[in-house]
Amino acid sequence: MVEKVPMTQPGYTKLVEELRFRQQTERQRIIEAISEARAHGDLSENAEYHAAKEAQSHNEGRIGELEDYVGRAEIIDPSKLSGDSIKFGATVKLVDEDTEAEKVYQIVGDQEADVKLGRISISSPIARALIGKAVGDSVEVVAPGGSKAYEILEIRWG
Repeated sequence: MVEKVPMTQPGYTKLVEELRFRQQTERQRIIEAISEARAHGDLSENAEYHAAKEAQSHNEGRIGELEDYVGRAEIIDPSKLSGDSIKFGATVKLVDEDTEAEKVYQIVGDQEADVKLGRISISSPIARALIGKAVGDSVEVVAPGGSKAYEILEIRWG
């Protein structure tokens, strides 16, 4: 059985756009760079050729990853979700119990996480600690930077 990869529609769209770019634009650019480098003669000491081949390998590897993610995508629309406990797609307002600083995070798929935008991965330590919890609950998050305690102030959908 194929394990589905949860993601939001914007996250899915971004992956499809990157896949299309890598297949149609980047692949062609790299092929042209390899052809141009080949024209310079001896390939054994041709740095341009080796760099282009390495770029090709990286691009093809990423295409494979993207095809896998897109093929296993399970698109979840947070606006259609509801409930009193935290799950994928929830936007959660927390207060740090030590500093009183408030933070807002949306729990999203691994490929669309961007902590600077307040989007945390479903598999991150903080998201794993929040799943299943409700407003008023306190959670202890054990992260690489140490342990933090948060109180859940609000859960929003969509």
